[in-house]
Amino acid sequence: MSPSPRQYHITTFGCQMNKADSERMAGILETMGLTWTEDPNDANVVLYNTCTIRDNAEQKVYSYLGRQAKRKHEQPNLTLIVAGCVAQQEGEALLRRVPELDLVMGPQHANRLQDLLEQVFAGNQVVATEAIHIMEDITKPRRDSQVTAWVNVIYGCNERCTYCVVPGVRGVEQSRPPEAIRAEMVQLGQQGFREVTLLGQNIDAYGRDLPGITPEGRRQNTLTDLLYAVHDVPGIERLRFATSHPRYFTERLIQACAELPKVCEHFHIPFQSGDNDVLKAMARGYTQEKYRRIIDLVRQYMPDAAISADAIVGFPGETEEQFQNTLELVADIGFDQLNTAAYSPRPNTPAALWDNQLSEEIKSDRLQRLNHLVNQQAALRSQRYQNRVEEVLVEDRNPKNPAQVMGRTRGNRLTFFEGDINALRGQIIAVRITEVRPFSLTGIPLVAAMATL
Repeated sequence: MSPSPRQYHITTFGCQMNKADSERMAGILETMGLTWTEDPNDANVVLYNTCTIRDNAEQKVYSYLGRQAKRKHEQPNLTLIVAGCVAQQEGEALLRRVPELDLVMGPQHANRLQDLLEQVFAGNQVVATEAIHIMEDITKPRRDSQVTAWVNVIYGCNERCTYCVVPGVRGVEQSRPPEAIRAEMVQLGQQGFREVTLLGQNIDAYGRDLPGITPEGRRQNTLTDLLYAVHDVPGIERLRFATSHPRYFTERLIQACAELPKVCEHFHIPFQSGDNDVLKAMARGYTQEKYRRIIDLVRQYMPDAAISADAIVGFPGETEEQFQNTLELVADIGFDQLNTAAYSPRPNTPAALWDNQLSEEIKSDRLQRLNHLVNQQAALRSQRYQNRVEEVLVEDRNPKNPAQVMGRTRGNRLTFFEGDINALRGQIIAVRITEVRPFSLTGIPLVAAMATL
């Protein structure tokens, strides 16, 4: 094996799972003796961790890749890697499109990066996209934050939503053992991290592939059991989890969230459409009535809970009336935040082959109308914070105003206030909210830290 190159750069596209994967791969590269550089043009190893959930994210990857492929002709020692979902989806076809690539690796292979790179440094061009059992993660991730951390609890997805590439590119569900998750969290607590977000593509499915039935016949190792198992980890003051699926979101889970003081009152539960026929075509496995019942139940247990979600407009065959049902659901529920997207046909998904695709004009018009409603609602939801005292976990300096620090409330609202980041990072501060905006808040700190490192 040749000596390790000196500097690496990772560009991450897409979801929280990809961000967590990038942190783990950065940790591997640093154990191999590489150091991070912000500028990809200074790096000897350039890695693109890719997303294929929408076409524009995929096209952006090819644009970035083209620039680095050109650079490789002048600097042959440059190592060029495509990881993540585009890599899994395209496999060897990526090498035909960009022959300068050294390594193409799917998300299931993130923990094998060192082995794969050693093959590359030995002179091989490597494609790693075969389905494997994901190795337990023993690397030390290079965390982007000093205060909050992602912890993967389940990889892959067994759902078969007709628009989604995730099961094809991330593989079948594989849950990590609760002991391994707790051990990682204990270490995070010892390192000074204050908040952990448990991650899964479909986190409510956690434990379905693990053994264990209670004497009453209930499956053990559910997400609810996991929350109880990790809730008392020393040093970790806040717990979040994402992403939930309405099909598996149970009252027992909601009850646990209400009972466990460290679990934040913020739930990300995608609904995708407010119309039952569209939901059926999407193969989502629930109705809009069931979705509304879940939100009602969450608010029954935690009246102030923040709810965020995902929605798709312009799904094949969606009528104006069906779109109106989505608008009605959004108006009725009052989301704190909603990630919206126009439907984008993805390779190897059933919906991409249907002949009832809608025009880009219709999709764009519906997306604009939905976003207008979302912004109105977020502004209304923010009003409840005016003059309230919120607990804010300080994460970093405000990049737009160095005199301010920023952090998040338990409901996940980004909040700014004046203070010294060196004194306040990682502390939970009582802040009186003086200014509300649709997606963020500003306030005045009331007292010294409510919780210190």
